[in-house]
Amino acid sequence: MALIRLVEIENFRAVKALRWLPTPGVNCLIGPGDSGKSTILDAIDLCLGARRSLSFTDADFHGLDFGRPIRIAVTIGALNDPLKNIDTYGDFLVGFNAATGAVEPEPGAGLEVALTLQLTVQDDLEPEWTLVSPRAVAAGRTRNLNWADRTRVAPARLGVTGDTHLTWRRGSVLSKLTDGKADASKELTRAAREMRNAFDQNELKELEGSLKLVTAAAGEMGVPVGAAVQALLDAGSVSFTGGTISLHDEDGVPLRSLGLGSSRLLIAALQRKAAEKATTFLIDELEYGLEPHRIIRLLGALGAKEEVPPLQVFATSHSPTTVTELSAHQLHIVRRNGGHHIVTRTSDAGDVQGTIRAHAHALLATSIVVCEGGSEIGLMRGLDQHFTATGEISLAACGATLVNGNGDETFGRANALQSLGYRVAILRDSDKPAPAPAEAIFIAGGGKVFAWGGGRALEQELFAALPDGPADKLLDLAIEAKERVLIEAHIKTISNGAKTLHDLEAEALIDSLSPASRTLLGNAAARFGWLKTITTMETAGRNIVGPAYGDANTSLTGTLDGVLEWVEDGGR
Repeated sequence: MALIRLVEIENFRAVKALRWLPTPGVNCLIGPGDSGKSTILDAIDLCLGARRSLSFTDADFHGLDFGRPIRIAVTIGALNDPLKNIDTYGDFLVGFNAATGAVEPEPGAGLEVALTLQLTVQDDLEPEWTLVSPRAVAAGRTRNLNWADRTRVAPARLGVTGDTHLTWRRGSVLSKLTDGKADASKELTRAAREMRNAFDQNELKELEGSLKLVTAAAGEMGVPVGAAVQALLDAGSVSFTGGTISLHDEDGVPLRSLGLGSSRLLIAALQRKAAEKATTFLIDELEYGLEPHRIIRLLGALGAKEEVPPLQVFATSHSPTTVTELSAHQLHIVRRNGGHHIVTRTSDAGDVQGTIRAHAHALLATSIVVCEGGSEIGLMRGLDQHFTATGEISLAACGATLVNGNGDETFGRANALQSLGYRVAILRDSDKPAPAPAEAIFIAGGGKVFAWGGGRALEQELFAALPDGPADKLLDLAIEAKERVLIEAHIKTISNGAKTLHDLEAEALIDSLSPASRTLLGNAAARFGWLKTITTMETAGRNIVGPAYGDANTSLTGTLDGVLEWVEDGGR
């Protein structure tokens, strides 16, 4: 089956420049929104699609720069015999070097025989398709693929709706299954005539007056219409096309009335059946209309789990389910890098499969904050909710996401995500030293580390930095989360029996918590996990820390301000 080996895009929509080497099987493009994923699918479709003409506008030029032409070139390997025919395409055959990704001027030893089809659009907005090779240029030869060969390599595309693929319309999967030979023109013409004959104008009583007026007017003007005009179906206007023949269920209900998810699953299965005749499949927003378990079924139908891929699939997705189900070599991250776009296969970063499956949502973000534990995640979520309610920009609006570093694994996970090209920061406690080698690698790669000062854990920092009232509320929240008897026992343990919960509550009520009492509470909270759950700390961030933020000690707010500013910088 023909396979796309190289995709090159210049000055097309969201992409200024891109050179990408896709793989056989599933190529799922992921990354933040507006990174150019759909543009890449559109480029492949426009270059290889079996179309005789296209309409372009100035908006199709990157940055409206219509002074530079749009150029889309797709190099195809694994050619069948007609595409390798020397008499037809001899001067246009090139060699593809799989080891280097280079396209050589002509086939040779160790090279795969390939063809490069190019679509260019100048400022006159007229598209031009040509095969390109240095030898053909030198010989002054130009040509396109034969139309039959264009239809062989044309990809099938599944968009938001798939009605056309459930009919015998040109380019549909059903048409490919029947080799495009589903010619029912004679039968359609007969059906149109029968419909005309079966039409009973007598059932349309409301037309009688109009028909008499027309007959009279025709007689007055000498127009030969006979004794009376009739209201009949015009056989010439009963328009039947290839799309008129479509799939129906056993009760005669058209399958185009299926739910969106069901129709997408069916079309994917049909594309699999048609794999020998249409080997390239394009799917924008793969998860659209599908629940997680049906996304998994769709990926299975596309051969995502098979060692020998039955199809070459190009898809986009924003679904963590998709990311989790696919292997690292099937996921390709799209991002802008200066004036160019880069597509990175996640497996090229090494053994990152575990990180991908544990934090699938992170691969869909622009910036990632790896939090040492669930308490930091909860605090950041709660603060985000508080600040968003007061009109501040949210973490999501900046394209940021939070990842649980799971304590000692924090730097390992951060380095794995950074190796995939993501912008990554760490928010951690400072009660234990960071692993020096991993921290050095992380910082050298551009990572940023934010930590509480004074060798403190988060709970110690909160009880030390919050004003009196909010610190009291934090203790109340701990009692609510853990029950009073446990908090009482923990305080006695940490203070060696010198203090009780009642003592601390009385101290807060009469005066204010002393520095020593704050330290005691912070140590107990950190050691016994009073606020360790994401939900509890989220409540603290939203209802206690956020409202008191302006009055809290800068040892707390300075670190958090650093994280928030770093996130906002990535969203600009």
